[in-house]
Amino acid sequence: MLATTYGSAVYGVDAQIITIETSVGDGAKFFIVGLPDIAVKESQQRVEAALKYNGFFMPRNNVVVNMAPADLKKEGAAYDLPIALTILNASGQLNASIADYLIMGELSLDGKVRPIKGALPMAVAARQAGFKGFILPKCNANEAGIVNQLEVIGVDHISEAVHHLSGKKIIPPTIIETREVFYNENTAFSVDFEEVQGQENVKRALEISAAGGHNLIMIGPPGAGKTMLAKRLPTILPPLNLSEALETTKIHSVAGKLKTDSRLIAQRPYRAPHHSISDTALVGGGTIPQPGEISLAHNGILFLDELPEFKRTALEVMRQPLEDRTVNISRAKLSVSFPANFMLISSMNPCPCGYFNHPEKECVCNPTQRSRYLAKISGPLLDRIDLHVEVTPVNFDQLTSKRKTEKSEHIRERVLKSRTIQSLRFENIEHVHCNAMMSSNMVRKYCEIDDQGKALLKNAMQKLGLSGRAFDRILKVARTIADLSASEKIAVNHLAEAIQYRSLDRSMWTS
Repeated sequence: MLATTYGSAVYGVDAQIITIETSVGDGAKFFIVGLPDIAVKESQQRVEAALKYNGFFMPRNNVVVNMAPADLKKEGAAYDLPIALTILNASGQLNASIADYLIMGELSLDGKVRPIKGALPMAVAARQAGFKGFILPKCNANEAGIVNQLEVIGVDHISEAVHHLSGKKIIPPTIIETREVFYNENTAFSVDFEEVQGQENVKRALEISAAGGHNLIMIGPPGAGKTMLAKRLPTILPPLNLSEALETTKIHSVAGKLKTDSRLIAQRPYRAPHHSISDTALVGGGTIPQPGEISLAHNGILFLDELPEFKRTALEVMRQPLEDRTVNISRAKLSVSFPANFMLISSMNPCPCGYFNHPEKECVCNPTQRSRYLAKISGPLLDRIDLHVEVTPVNFDQLTSKRKTEKSEHIRERVLKSRTIQSLRFENIEHVHCNAMMSSNMVRKYCEIDDQGKALLKNAMQKLGLSGRAFDRILKVARTIADLSASEKIAVNHLAEAIQYRSLDRSMWTS
């Protein structure tokens, strides 16, 4: 007999439907065809043990499992459940229509169903393909339940799937009120800027960064508060909209980064990888490409602490994603794209010892050592960072002060007003939502400056030796500062403030 059901494979952040056909006929061998990897081939042993443990029998006939399309690589153990159910159906042990469902799940030897990766994009593909429902591990049901107009059936055991399909014990579908979950969770933060004493100049730079979506680097000695400030940046960013939340959740689902029983990612992601990270882990890749940290930070923040300690090759591969806001990974038979629209926030010490320009401690590094330390970060990468801000230590009086500082929600209100101005400015331009995303042509159009501003900027470029890219970045930052002031035109003071955020272009760092 022949039985057919459907599974799914994820390539990039989208899922493709896989047809799983099982034939039980004359002979005494077991075959899985359709370009399976080792984990898929090993399903024979897992499926056989699970069926026997639960009172079913494994046919001793010739069993052929075909996974189509045959030219696409299939990987992982998530095909165990659909293979097991087609074997039961083809051998007459399960009398039910299983072709109406998309089915995925890894089996343990006693028949328990283990979690899978990519449940959300699979559920999206199932709804688009018009399936009646999606049978998957129960711990992934909340994630897949985000997709409306699809019966999401979560099962803990193969027997539950058999009973549901045969009608013996119907499992109610998992229903998630997506909008309710989203709006209840997208503004709950455990940290706040009001906990930070001093550092007003850095808070201002972070506000500008959040308002325009600009990349930022903080330079300062150890213990000055760089990491603490970076962790609070998400509290002043505009909240995710529902579309962004779904896109972000899909990426984390594909990477297997969602927690058990998790649903929708309602807050902007904040990723802070260690400086020992490999190029592939940062950007993404693998035999079947998986998203890296820069894609996991999509619609959020990628924080690189101690930037010069990262491998030069790892930093250089970020240059293209920082410009294009997407990562293209090509293999011999496969090419995928991962979104990578993130804000790069980084920090570094000013020198190897960490105390150059410290108000109290003396630096023991010579100019050559400082120059070599800064040279670990290439000029092209620094050009792509809009804001360079110096962080100085907070003195004792500031640390012990009981003066209340501004709350994140108040800063966020100003950021949202600025983003509203930008949304109206770019409402007819696709894929541009904030000032940092402007092209060079758009900079010329929306960042006009008067003669006095041109003279100031010309003087700054000559003295600091700025590149054409840095010129554009200064104008973008000045546009954001003007938006925060609700000013239609970029004034000289806006331009002057933007120029001062180019600390690493100054010669004083190596003198």
